[in-house]
Amino acid sequence: MNKFGERLRELRTDNCYSRAQLAKNLNVSARLIAYWENGQRECSFDTLISIAELFGTSTDFLLGKSDY
Repeated sequence: MNKFGERLRELRTDNCYSRAQLAKNLNVSARLIAYWENGQRECSFDTLISIAELFGTSTDFLLGKSDY
C-alpha cells in the first residue's frame, strides 16, 4: 500500500471519521476515499491540501516524506 493511502486511513480512523463523513467534508464520494486509501487513484493537489488542513498535518506527512 502507498504511504498516502496508509496515512489517510490512519488519520481518518484516529479521528473517528467514516469514509462517508470524510467524503462529505471534502466534497467527494466515499468510493473515491476508498480508492485513495487502496492506492487505486491519486487526489488532486487542492484536495491534498484540504486533507492536510482538515487533520492539522503537513502534505509531506501525507505523502510519506516526513514522519510528522
